[in-house]
Amino acid sequence: MNWTEAASTSDMAYNDNYDSFPTPCSKEGIKNFGKQFLPSLYLLVFMFGLLGNSLVIWVLVQKERLKNMTDVYLLNLAISDLMFGFFLPFWAYDAADQWVFGKGLCKIISGASLVGFYSGILFIMLMSIDRYLAIVHVVFAMKARTVTYGTITSIVVWALAVLASTPEMVFNELQIDQNHITCQPNYSSYSKTWKLIHSLEISILGLLIPFAVMVFSYSMIIKVLLRCKNEKRKKAIRLIFTVIVVFFISWAPYNIVLFLQLLYELDIFNSCTISKELDYSMQLTEAIALIHCCLNPIIYVLLGEKFRKHLRVLFYKCGLCAIFCNHCGFLHQSVSDSISSSPSVNQRAS
Repeated sequence: MNWTEAASTSDMAYNDNYDSFPTPCSKEGIKNFGKQFLPSLYLLVFMFGLLGNSLVIWVLVQKERLKNMTDVYLLNLAISDLMFGFFLPFWAYDAADQWVFGKGLCKIISGASLVGFYSGILFIMLMSIDRYLAIVHVVFAMKARTVTYGTITSIVVWALAVLASTPEMVFNELQIDQNHITCQPNYSSYSKTWKLIHSLEISILGLLIPFAVMVFSYSMIIKVLLRCKNEKRKKAIRLIFTVIVVFFISWAPYNIVLFLQLLYELDIFNSCTISKELDYSMQLTEAIALIHCCLNPIIYVLLGEKFRKHLRVLFYKCGLCAIFCNHCGFLHQSVSDSISSSPSVNQRAS
């Protein structure tokens, strides 16, 4: 997935017109919009994603110690989001100026970014299956939801993500257009075929299959929860709807625009105005999709009570509690209880 493809669109696109003479379609405004909009966005996502996912990894490795399958998936999801966001400063510089990092990094960064994208989506899907087993098939889950099985399925996900990202690494080349260097896929004579394959791959692996699995899994979970009279039932159902809605809003617009761009490439419709609108839409929907890697730590981890407890203790140790706790509800709640339950903190106090 090339996050600057729309911003790096050629200055002039041509459409057939009267007597088959090409009519220029200027894309300079789109490139200028990308230069102003994308670098700041990429850097913000990089910083917030780095902070949130690093906290998740710290809690899981230092405090939770990977006790079950859920912890394994949460750790891998955080690593995927870190990988996805780690290379955004490179794309920010590319969007602001041009690609100056060479052919080797062009291939490596493009491939690694796509690996982070695919693996993150697939781990979200696996987490929905994990929750489905834990609630709907309790007896089977006691045997299946182990660290060992979580590790095995995680290895399979990473292998699948690398395999799906290999074409991007192979085809990405340095493209020179009017002395402006970009890192773009070069499909040569197989342009339309490979673009079709790449677009379908992203839509199927990145949205259709994961979303279908999530809808099925969480629908079954809701059926079970509705039969329970637990006071936390409503909260759990709200969280489920939040997970599904956030995922759909994050990735559906991008995939829709990607599909429309594919139709444009296949000459299903051919208009300069449509081409420009698709380029603007691609930049905006990519922005929405990128933000998802910052939301994952909040949705899947930080909303859990045990993770909030660990963060409260961490903030106290770092002297940040007085700054943040009074302004952050989930940190302010029961701060003293969390601190008193931590032996290391009590020992220091004594």
